Amino acid sequence: MSTAPLRSSPHKRRRRFSPGQLLLGLVLAVIGVVMLAPLVWLLVQSFTQESDAFGIPPGWLPKPFTTQNFQDIDGLIPFWRMALNSAIVAVISTGGSMLVSVLAAYGFSRLPFRGRDRLFAVLLAALMVPVQMTVIPVFILMRNLHMIDTLQALWLPALINVFSIFFFRQYFNTIPKELDEAARIDGASHPWILFRLIVPLSGPALAAMAILTFEASWNNYFGPLIFLSSHDKMTLPIGLVTLQAGQGGSSVVVFAAITAVVVPVLVVFLVFQRAFIASIASAGIRG
Repeated sequence: MSTAPLRSSPHKRRRRFSPGQLLLGLVLAVIGVVMLAPLVWLLVQSFTQESDAFGIPPGWLPKPFTTQNFQDIDGLIPFWRMALNSAIVAVISTGGSMLVSVLAAYGFSRLPFRGRDRLFAVLLAALMVPVQMTVIPVFILMRNLHMIDTLQALWLPALINVFSIFFFRQYFNTIPKELDEAARIDGASHPWILFRLIVPLSGPALAAMAILTFEASWNNYFGPLIFLSSHDKMTLPIGLVTLQAGQGGSSVVVFAAITAVVVPVLVVFLVFQRAFIASIASAGIRG
């Protein structure tokens, strides 16, 4: 019994790229290398001895490799205490603002009440007010609440994120309201609809806003500079400026401190990157 030779499926054939696609890929690769080069150079210098740093041409591998720069940070500034303060503020600000924004966005998207659209328009108007114009009223409010020089002065105002409310409200509007009606027929309440129906369907939007909020809180310099005065309450952005201002630290120690500040943000982005990209793609598809 003879068997006919198996033919390869056309779907399994090697894909051929047009010259335009190859050129586009080459251009994007070059742009990616140019964008990543400063970050790679920063990482290399943070693991390089000071005597071997800043070579010309620049080296792209730490030779010899050392971690002494990271060990010298805590001797110049209370790095780990500042890192803990930054983590506390970033986590509370992110989690709290996400909860408040989701609740407010659900009200603006699903609950019909008198003056809803006008109130939302007033809320959007707050986006046009610079932070520098509100810092004095917020400072007076924190002083009256006896929260000056405390971490609460940083994360408490951050719980109200107007852009986050707007973002979630727009995303919730893309979810069919027929799902809510079906859930209410089955006896579901508003909290059940929000946390068991709307929130699970908004995973990409939640991930994207979590990345943006965490990054903004982690890198916040203006707030700690205004509200904090004690060294044990300082956050990492203040510590980096103090270290760079001339507290006896070399340039490679400053680079090591910058690396330690950048890594948590990169980790958060890598954890949520798929959902972040999905939110951008879905926003483009849904219009």
